[in-house]
Amino acid sequence: METNQNMAQPEQNIEQRKKKALILGVTGQDGSYLAEVLLEKGYEVHGFIRKSATGNTVNINHLIKDKEEKITLHKGDLADATSVYRVINEVRPDEIYNEADQDHVTWSFASVDYTCDITAGAVARILEIIKQIDPKIKYFQPVSSNMFGQAVEIPQNEETAFKPQSPYAAAKAFAYTLCRFYREVFGMHVCTGIFYNHESPRRTDDYVTRKITKAAARIKLGLQDKIHLGNLDTKIDFGYAKEYMEAAWKLMQVEKPDDYIICTGEVHSVREFLEEAFSCVGLNCDDYLEFDQRFARPSKTSTLLGDISKAKNAFDFDPQIKFKELVQLMVEHDLKDAQEELKMRNASNS
Repeated sequence: METNQNMAQPEQNIEQRKKKALILGVTGQDGSYLAEVLLEKGYEVHGFIRKSATGNTVNINHLIKDKEEKITLHKGDLADATSVYRVINEVRPDEIYNEADQDHVTWSFASVDYTCDITAGAVARILEIIKQIDPKIKYFQPVSSNMFGQAVEIPQNEETAFKPQSPYAAAKAFAYTLCRFYREVFGMHVCTGIFYNHESPRRTDDYVTRKITKAAARIKLGLQDKIHLGNLDTKIDFGYAKEYMEAAWKLMQVEKPDDYIICTGEVHSVREFLEEAFSCVGLNCDDYLEFDQRFARPSKTSTLLGDISKAKNAFDFDPQIKFKELVQLMVEHDLKDAQEELKMRNASNS
């Protein structure tokens, strides 16, 4: 029998074509690193960007301002279900990573309604839209160690009870519960990463880590006199954001969707972070430190220290950038920025 050359060929399967990923919140610290990780792995990458972020693309400028743009941006907002539906329906991604939310603990006390809607309610919207469009789409939701709050045990594992101590943490606990619900009830491939603090030079300076490293660099070069901070005795597990985004991709590739703690397994106080940052530039932090009650949180958590055994067993998670390396990496970046600032000041004064 003669073969009909005009007969429609079977659609390329997922192994023969580029995988497609949609990153919600692509302009942020985590979203921008994730875009790089996925591009390195050969993905076709799409980013979801809201109006207030359109002028704040510094973290992805190297991906969108080349002659050939490396990622495709789509306009929308997690508060607007119609735009979320439209973009997911247009892109039809294999994987969705939700790196967009109100992710600042202190801000959540002042913006409770917004935090609950964007950090939790939006997750329900996204999951329901995926279920309606194509329930085979894989979905990743980052949640937070802050869910453990006044932790009932140290270290925490994936079965530790939640006792959130902020609107942000409560919203993340709701998002986590929604993810488990859609996974268990509807059989969807929904994963969560219970992320402990993860930092980088892409943190904005309303986070204490970046505030500290920028201050150390600027004080060293005479661009700043003091640093004002709140409580310094809080102990935190500080990891490197890009490594955590690599972990997000890896856990999504595990055949059975699940929840994983992602952390370094070490804790250091904010004071230790401060001392290490100033030590990197040869200064004593106490000579420049002033306490400011405005930066103290109205509630406190227990020491948040995680057990990464499950992630290590499932996909060999083994963070390489630990405390000292992370602080040095951030300070070196901020020293370069401060040197540029100083150069511009000198040029304008000459």
